[in-house]
Amino acid sequence: MITSVFRKSTPLNFSLVVFLILFFFFIYQIQDLSWTDSAYMIFEKFGLLSVLLASIFVENFVSKKNRLSKDSSYTVLFYLLFLLFFPSILDNINLIFSNFFILLALRRLISLQSLTASKEKIFDASLWVFVAALFHFWSIIFIVLVFISIMFHVARDYRNWILPFIAFFAVGIIFTVFSLAFNVDGVEYINRSVKTSFEISYFTNNYQNAALSIYATVALFFVISMFGTLSNRPLVLHSAFKKIVASFFIGVLIFLVSSNKSNDLLIFTIAPLAMMATAHIELPQLKLKQEMVLVVLIACSLFSFFSQL
Repeated sequence: MITSVFRKSTPLNFSLVVFLILFFFFIYQIQDLSWTDSAYMIFEKFGLLSVLLASIFVENFVSKKNRLSKDSSYTVLFYLLFLLFFPSILDNINLIFSNFFILLALRRLISLQSLTASKEKIFDASLWVFVAALFHFWSIIFIVLVFISIMFHVARDYRNWILPFIAFFAVGIIFTVFSLAFNVDGVEYINRSVKTSFEISYFTNNYQNAALSIYATVALFFVISMFGTLSNRPLVLHSAFKKIVASFFIGVLIFLVSSNKSNDLLIFTIAPLAMMATAHIELPQLKLKQEMVLVVLIACSLFSFFSQL
C-alpha cells in the first residue's frame, strides 16, 4: 500500500512529505520553547526549516533530472525517514547549511556527465564545497569528489584540474573580507574547526547508540544492494551512481574525523543513501518485499525519533 502511494511523483505526494517534515520539525522544537522568547531565535528556526525544505527539493531535483530514479516520490520519502534517525540534526544550523551547499555541489557534479558547460560545473561545485566548509570544516573532504568527477569525464583538459584551486582562493578572499568587515578572528576560527577526533564514545543515552546501530545496518543493506546491482543498471548512469556511493563514504569519513562527535554528523550520508535506497526499491521485485523494506524502515525511523526526544 505504501509503495503504491509513493510510486508516482505527484504534487500531493511531495506535499505529504513536506507536511511530515513540518510536523516532525515542530514536534522536536516544542520540547524546549525558550526560543520563542527571542525574535532572533524564531527567525533562526524558520531559516533552518527553510534550508531543510530546500535541501529536500534539491535532492529530488538531482534524482529526477539525472534519471537516477523513476517518476516516483521515494527519494524525498527516504530522505525524511533517514533524517528522523537523528532528530538533533533539526537544531544544528551549521550542519544543515553545510549539507545544503554540499547538495548544490553534488547537483553540479552529477550533471557533469552531460559534458556541457563542464568548466562552469566544476567551478560551481568546488565553490559550494568550500562554502560548505565554512560551516563545517571537514566537509571540505568532498573536494575529492570534484576530482573524481573530473577524472571520470573531463580529465584530458588540464584547465579543469586548476578550477578547484581558483574556487578555493575565491572563497578564501570572501572569507577574509567578511572577517575584516565583522571583526571575526578568522585564524582562530579555522584553528578551532580543523580539530579531529576518532572517539566514538559520545553517546548521552542508549537510544542514540541504538539509532546509530540501526542506521548503520540499514546503510550497509542499501550499499551492498547498490554494489550488487550496479552492473545491471544502464551504462550511462554508472558514473553517477559511483559518485553517489563515493559521496556516501566521504560522509562517513567526515563523521569519523570530525571533533565534537555526534550522530548529527551523519547528515552528509543521508542524501546519497536516500538515492541508493530509491534505486533498490525501484528494482523489479515482489511487491511484498518492497512493502517490507518500507514498513521496517518507517518503524525504525519512528522508534529512533521518538525515543530520543
